[in-house]
Amino acid sequence: MKSLIIFFVSFSSCFRMDTREIKQSTSDTILIVFLSRTNNTRVLAEIIHDQVGGDLVALELENPYPEKYKTIVKLVAEENESGFLPALKTKVDMDKYDIIFLGFPTWGMQLPPPMKSFLAENDLSGKTVIPFNTHGGYGLGNSFKKVKELCPESTVLKGFSIKGGSERDGIFLAIKGKRRKDAKLQVKSWLNELKISTPK
Repeated sequence: MKSLIIFFVSFSSCFRMDTREIKQSTSDTILIVFLSRTNNTRVLAEIIHDQVGGDLVALELENPYPEKYKTIVKLVAEENESGFLPALKTKVDMDKYDIIFLGFPTWGMQLPPPMKSFLAENDLSGKTVIPFNTHGGYGLGNSFKKVKELCPESTVLKGFSIKGGSERDGIFLAIKGKRRKDAKLQVKSWLNELKISTPK
């Protein structure tokens, strides 16, 4: 099935979920946690961090995925089908945070298993959750909807999605140079819409 062989997927605009504005307090603490294989999501996380501050945390696995593209595509497809959640090396004290940005590429038209692991391991009840995404040309799949499903007691705000690389086609880090500048402008517009303040 085509969806099982596509690793990164695409969507060219922001995906609307909860459009309520966040009433941010000066005491709110922010976590930006992200999963990135080709560094496109990492770049987006860094852009967001430059705008809002907070703590920037990369998700790491206890047993890292293989480097070979076709091997990881097959493995992730099996994990998505079986519901297997890979163990995370990354541990976060969620009590410290009020606003959680979740960043990830779309794998096999779905939320990547490591991000599902993070949401299974951490209780985000009562927190504000804001997803952001990179893709390679085929859309979000159900990734943002899955975030909302896995965070039933959270306020999930409008997410942001932008085209990144396409490992399948040998295109790795794509959000650089002019594309990074364009991404920064789009991120600033998105954050302004959400009423997220910049660091002092």
